[in-house]
Amino acid sequence: MKPLGDQNAHFWLIQRMARATETDLVKAMDKAKLTQSDWADMVQECRHCDWSAGCERWLGRQDHDAAADVPEACRNHTRFEALKTALEELEE
Repeated sequence: MKPLGDQNAHFWLIQRMARATETDLVKAMDKAKLTQSDWADMVQECRHCDWSAGCERWLGRQDHDAAADVPEACRNHTRFEALKTALEELEE
């Protein structure tokens, strides 16, 4: 079994992915679309990921002036997409 990645490093990868994809995690929590447990699960899922090095490279290439799509390789792809959709629905 592969050891989990560093919790702090993966916390920041999630933060960077949220910023790159314009997924407002604070707003999601404020609007009850993301719980503390959901957040912890996302970090834990990230810690299991084999794509961490690819994620770092991908994040480093993002233009912070435009929202990027969450990469399919991201283990939290579905969660990020669901959060983005939920937040967009709140805007309508």
